[in-house]
Amino acid sequence: MDKFIAHILVVDDDEGIRSLVKKYLNEKKYLVTTANNAEDASEKIKIIKFDLIVLDIMMPGKSGLEFLNENKKNINTPVLLLTAKGEPAERIEGLEMGADDYLPKPFEPKELDLRIKNIIDKTKQNSIKRIIEFQNIRIDLNKQIILQNDSEYKINNTEKIILEEMINNPGKIFAREEIGKLINLDKERSIDVIITRLRKKIEINPKNPKFLQTIRGSGYVLWIE
Repeated sequence: MDKFIAHILVVDDDEGIRSLVKKYLNEKKYLVTTANNAEDASEKIKIIKFDLIVLDIMMPGKSGLEFLNENKKNINTPVLLLTAKGEPAERIEGLEMGADDYLPKPFEPKELDLRIKNIIDKTKQNSIKRIIEFQNIRIDLNKQIILQNDSEYKINNTEKIILEEMINNPGKIFAREEIGKLINLDKERSIDVIITRLRKKIEINPKNPKFLQTIRGSGYVLWIE
């Protein structure tokens, strides 16, 4: 049985476009699921984890932009917009909402394939960066877990946000106020509690931290060796 490169959801009210895109992408070894409107697509993303959504903007009922606005907060899936040539404002709005790229209609199937490959390759690169290993610690931001020796710890969304920012800025000192803005929390004591909880998951000896350290009078810093 052939192994598929990725699972793609194609959302378009035009049956001819759906069929054409599905046939072409199947030939390129993509698994393709289709939806004929935004409501149908919303139901499918609740039960299936897609690698990419190819989304038409102009559809009866809810538009592609309405679908994107309602669902982008709840899914972590790249989106390629299909747009009419005369829709520059919609393209810009879609990109501002978080779409990764757009392709004007009519389009060449080969260009669609190239744009899909670019998005998927970029997503894979970002995923690799979200798995960090140092000494005997492995932080997987995608799965939201920390592996330390033989122990596995789950991290919540708040801890994930803090860790992600610190990992992207190794050696930077984060003031409590700055951390508070990241997680919408203004109580310094609560921030200290969160950092203490993180230390228990990262450090071998949380009372004598080696990686997530306190800089007296300044804040916190993550040292990754």
